[in-house]
Amino acid sequence: TVDGPSMKDWRGGRAASFNIIPSSTGAAKAAGKVLPALNGKLTGMSFRVPTVDVSVVDLTVRLEKSASYDEIKAAIKEES
Repeated sequence: TVDGPSMKDWRGGRAASFNIIPSSTGAAKAAGKVLPALNGKLTGMSFRVPTVDVSVVDLTVRLEKSASYDEIKAAIKEES
């Protein structure tokens, strides 16, 4: 197994059993279909992670007005 950079295949140039490998996903597009208000407002990527069970969300947003962390958590919980 190669564990180093590859100019031809930057994902494949890593040992899958020891590294987080970036990949592509259709999750953001699917979220826009399920939640039409978010359609076209999300982008996404996936990670191949060498664990049995893992989940991660890296959410970055641009707010229209200032909001505290607690207000953001409450808004997400309300919409869930």
